[in-house]
Amino acid sequence: MQRALEVSTSGKGLYLITEQVKQVLNELPSSGILNLFLQHTSASLLIQENADPTAQQDLEEFFERLAPEGQAWHRHTLEGPDDTTSHLKAALTHVSLNIPIVNGEIALGVWQGIYLFEHRHHSHQRKIILTIIGT
Repeated sequence: MQRALEVSTSGKGLYLITEQVKQVLNELPSSGILNLFLQHTSASLLIQENADPTAQQDLEEFFERLAPEGQAWHRHTLEGPDDTTSHLKAALTHVSLNIPIVNGEIALGVWQGIYLFEHRHHSHQRKIILTIIGT
């Protein structure tokens, strides 16, 4: 089974999409694998802590410090100062995730959530392909 999910972002940050994913996948096999694939190079997918917002704030701050904008060596700035850094952040994270399906449920841990990590300043429509392989 395959479905598409579009996520609207309003700029940089982590967007919790766990419930949107579950809504798109209204019927799951009893066991299998869910693959999420993001069709973009300036955003990424993460499984992260979903209970304490300070964990997300720290993660966002870490990536801002790791790949700061406005560096003299940045050449890829056609779409703005976040062009190079958004691609660097996506390269360091993931555009694809695999999550087990157990007893007809997405097998996330108690504190885990699925996030789209937007690396660009401006709003975007991000497309995620969801593929289920299972029995």
